[in-house]
Amino acid sequence: MIYLGADHGGFQLKEKVKEWLSEWGLEFKDMGNRLYEEGDNYPDFAFAVASKVSEDEEKNRGILICRSAVGMVIAANKVKGVRAAAVYDGKMAEKSRQHNNSNVIGLSGDNLTETDAKKILKTWLDTPFSDEDRHRLRVGQIEEFEKQTTG
Repeated sequence: MIYLGADHGGFQLKEKVKEWLSEWGLEFKDMGNRLYEEGDNYPDFAFAVASKVSEDEEKNRGILICRSAVGMVIAANKVKGVRAAAVYDGKMAEKSRQHNNSNVIGLSGDNLTETDAKKILKTWLDTPFSDEDRHRLRVGQIEEFEKQTTG
């Protein structure tokens, strides 16, 4: 399942992402905000999406959108099992999946055109984790540290 979340800074792009996911035949759930609300707060949506992704961190994916993508990613990465990356181009999307096994992508509502966002998202969704020993080791180190610090 793909979970979506956006504050006011990413609301319009999130609505486009829903169209694209439907076109691509992918199942998704909108975790909010469901209405444009200028005073909303990005952590609410980041935590909602990240919590759902963490229920099955290998199968579930998350898409978060705010003005810069940075705040959403910071918040999402506080949830155990989430590996969120703020992504600004196709190469970053590819590497975040291949090398880091990211399960949440952060997109910028202010800094990406719809065309670029669509390409980035498609690349991210289509790119598998490389499963090379060096990448598996590094992701494993993060998971081990997370276990030690969260109990």
